[in-house]
Amino acid sequence: MESSGSPAPRTQKPRDFGKSEYGCNHYRRRCRIRAPCCDQIFPCRHCHNEAASSLSNPKDRHEIVRQDVKQVVCSICDTEQEVAQLCANCGVSMGEYFCDICKFFDDDTNKGQFHCNECGICRVGGRDNFFHCQKCGSCYGVDLRDNHLCVENSMKNHCPVCYEYLFDSVKGTSIMNCGHTMHTDCFIEMHSQNQYRCPLCSKTLLNMTRFWNMLDEEIAATPMPEEYQYEVTILCNDCVKTCNVSFHILGLKCTNCSSYNTRRISGGVQY
Repeated sequence: MESSGSPAPRTQKPRDFGKSEYGCNHYRRRCRIRAPCCDQIFPCRHCHNEAASSLSNPKDRHEIVRQDVKQVVCSICDTEQEVAQLCANCGVSMGEYFCDICKFFDDDTNKGQFHCNECGICRVGGRDNFFHCQKCGSCYGVDLRDNHLCVENSMKNHCPVCYEYLFDSVKGTSIMNCGHTMHTDCFIEMHSQNQYRCPLCSKTLLNMTRFWNMLDEEIAATPMPEEYQYEVTILCNDCVKTCNVSFHILGLKCTNCSSYNTRRISGGVQY
């Protein structure tokens, strides 16, 4: 955490002076922010949140509300001032992209930043490439328009894998077949670990037809000993129906949807 020094004498600079030369690991920008919650100066809100979340006393940990930022410090002339795109002292643009609502500055406009009024925050990727789903409460890629299962406020939850809050996460997200959302990187990691079920509802996330067919063949080729030839009641995680099936150690197949994504809910009656 750092404090602001004394401002340099008023000297006008070209608007693009120092562009992309200042900032932090999160953003290229020519200003720092004064956090209204703790009155300290940070390069950006993520830097603040990382520092505040590592405080030894859990009661002191907190996150900044981006819209509450009122003061910034120019990185060129070190002048503290009210939030604005141009420095009141030296005239440089403190961010090529600037949002007065989010108090957000960024010199790297290749990200395609835009402000979504419905979300209430700035997003990246280009406005034309996204639409806002009113029911899900968030922006999604246009390829998902009328092509995803809506879950009310699905983005206003934590990723079920890494537990980061999804709504304002800077990581890409994916909508599962069941309608739940997680980080795309987390989904890929799950896939690499042969985890095929949603961590929230246990529904199958991948096309398992080939694997189910392999199980059919293995079960047909591996009859159970006589003492294990009985029926059990199962609940299917995919179609959410119950049925009675022959017990087999390799898997219990739903008679309604043919999924092996099932769980035994009661013992069986011996033949």
